[in-house]
Amino acid sequence: MKIDITGGDLKIREFYQIVYENAEVSLNKSALSEIDKCFKFLKEYSAKKLIYGINTGFGPMAQYRIKNEDRHSLQFNLIRSHASGCGDILRPDFLKATLIARLSSLMKARSGIHRNTVELLRDYINNEILPIIFTHGGVGASGDLVQLAHIALCLIGEGEVIYQSKLQPTKQVLNKLKIKPLEIHIREGLSLINGTSCMTGIGMINTIMAYRLAKWEMLMSAMVNEISEAYDDHISKELNQVKPHAGQQQVATAMRKILKGSKLLKNRHEHLYDKEVLADVLDEKVQEYYSSRCIPQIIGPIWETITNTEKVLTAEINSVNDNPIIDYQNGNIYHGGNFHGDYVSLEMDKLKIAVTKLSMLAERQLNYLLNHNLNQKLSPFINLGRLGLNFGMQGMQYTATSTVAENQTLSNPMYVHSIPNNNDNQDIVSMGSNAALLCNKVIENTFDVFAVHLIAICQAVDYRGIQNKLSPITKSVYETARKLAPKFTVEDKARYPELAKVRKYISETDLY
Repeated sequence: MKIDITGGDLKIREFYQIVYENAEVSLNKSALSEIDKCFKFLKEYSAKKLIYGINTGFGPMAQYRIKNEDRHSLQFNLIRSHASGCGDILRPDFLKATLIARLSSLMKARSGIHRNTVELLRDYINNEILPIIFTHGGVGASGDLVQLAHIALCLIGEGEVIYQSKLQPTKQVLNKLKIKPLEIHIREGLSLINGTSCMTGIGMINTIMAYRLAKWEMLMSAMVNEISEAYDDHISKELNQVKPHAGQQQVATAMRKILKGSKLLKNRHEHLYDKEVLADVLDEKVQEYYSSRCIPQIIGPIWETITNTEKVLTAEINSVNDNPIIDYQNGNIYHGGNFHGDYVSLEMDKLKIAVTKLSMLAERQLNYLLNHNLNQKLSPFINLGRLGLNFGMQGMQYTATSTVAENQTLSNPMYVHSIPNNNDNQDIVSMGSNAALLCNKVIENTFDVFAVHLIAICQAVDYRGIQNKLSPITKSVYETARKLAPKFTVEDKARYPELAKVRKYISETDLY
């Protein structure tokens, strides 16, 4: 599989294929030609002009002119001085995602770089040479300066990369693969480090995983409805179409698809309307708890949030986000703030809140299943052993509850936490990469919560003996999960290995 990078139409599906399916990257020939034209224009245009970042210092140091003989050293100094991150190294998919995002931006031919820059980025991606980036770095205003400086450092043959799953000196890996380091021509250093590519790459991955979580929560919500033998009208087309929110209607449609063929949901006409009900106190609830009945209304806005995040992040990954912009077609150079990460930062906060709500919904459904006073169908903690001697799901609930509480705390916005820096040149900043990383922490936490929830659902199915009444879709998930975490009855043992297996299954599996 080969994906042509044009700089203008990279979609989330293609991004996924490059990051996770190792699709090969190629460079669009027409876009390369435009890069050549842009480079030629800048080279001629900047010969006798004062242009920021070419023959001036950077940021608040821009008032200092740089001599012609020092222009190359200026670019190297910028890269080396800003490669100053700390903390943990970002995981490999984040590193690859950042490379892809930077390549896509530079392929728009507005940065004045030599074509060897994008060719080298292509080679790093295709050979899985991943420059190390640290979790703590830039403030997301003049772009991801620190994070991208670490990429640029490795492109010039310095620093360290992850190659073949090992941390290795960049120079050693390039020599082994016979790849030449980046040659600096005019402004390659500034073009590489000045942009939103780290927050955008991580944000794209967050979006992919948020879609996955939303689909899983729809499926697990459907299974909770099966376990409780809920009425089916809350997911009906008739009810949901009169509230014209696209997300709500999409979720209701998905729920009907998931539950098609189920023998467990009740028809309200059959149970309440088509016969006379005379009892003063009904044995069963006429309406389910909100965590079962309001799935379209709860997940609907979450789904719309994810789709909007995809739209914003797709625009960002296909944008020119460095400064200045080289408009070779009109013969001009424009200075501004395309590097500012507010679009990404705000979306990451919104996505983080949405995913936290997913984890809260799962926790409430879990509590319903574990509390026999609520469900009135299962044993306490879905205990399949001896009450008092055995403990069922009791221990696992603590894990889910504490993790959801952490999500709620992490959901405070990063977007509004601007701190001026850079001699107040960057007097209002986005904190975009911080927002993306915190969003990812919430996503990873939610996979943990879902693992507990899915095991509880399987235990409940076993307790009620309804395996053969599940819909084909939910039964398939039940059977797969049971292979990873078998039914437990009288034997209490440490459950963390099974939780890890189920979590891996959920986090790596796309549904329907």
